[in-house]
Amino acid sequence: MNWSMLPNFITLLRVVLLVPLSLLLLDENYTYALMLFIVAGFSDALDGFLAKHFSWVSRFGAIVDPLADKALLVVTMTILVINGVLSWTLLIVVAIRDIFIVAGAYYYHYRLGPYKMQPSYLSKFNTFIQLLLVSGLLVSLGYHPIPPTFITVLIWLTYFTTVSSGVHYGVVWGKKFKQELQLKKESQHGNDEADKAGENSGEGESAG
Repeated sequence: MNWSMLPNFITLLRVVLLVPLSLLLLDENYTYALMLFIVAGFSDALDGFLAKHFSWVSRFGAIVDPLADKALLVVTMTILVINGVLSWTLLIVVAIRDIFIVAGAYYYHYRLGPYKMQPSYLSKFNTFIQLLLVSGLLVSLGYHPIPPTFITVLIWLTYFTTVSSGVHYGVVWGKKFKQELQLKKESQHGNDEADKAGENSGEGESAG
C-alpha cells in the first residue's frame, strides 16, 4: 500500500459517510447522526495532520478535502432546514455566498488563467461558526439541550460572517482582478507593438 495515499482515502471515507449521515438526519435520529458527524470531523483533522506531518500532500487532496468539508456542512444544514430546525433564509444566504465565490473564481480563471486562492481569516472564521452552529444543534437535539440563547447567537454570527466574508472576497478579488487584467492588457499591448516593429523592420530590409 502506498501510505502517501492514506489522507486521500480518509477524505473519500468522509464523503461516503454523507450517505448514512443524511439518512439518519432525515429520520431525525440525531444521536447517531451526532456520532457520525463527530467521526467525520475527526477524519478531517486526521487527514490534515497526516498530510502536513508526513508531507503526504497531493493535488487530489488539495481539491477534494475542502469540497468534502463543505459538503458535510451543506448537507447537514440543508436537512436541518428540511426538518424545521433551521430557517430557509439562513440556508439561502449561505448558498448565495458560496455560489458568488465559485462563480467569481470561475470567471477569474476564465479571463486570467490559473490562480491560487487562499481562504481569508474571515472566511475561516465563518466556516468555524457554521461548524459550531451545526455541532451545537446536533448536540442539543441528540445528546443534551443547549440554551436557546447560545444557538441564537450562533445563528446571527453565521449571518454576519457569511455576508461579511462574501463582501470581503468580492472587494479583495475584484481589486486583484482589475489589477491583473490591466497588467495583461499592457503586456498584450507591448507584444503587439513589438510585433509591429518587427514587421516594419522586415519590410525595410526587404526594400533595401
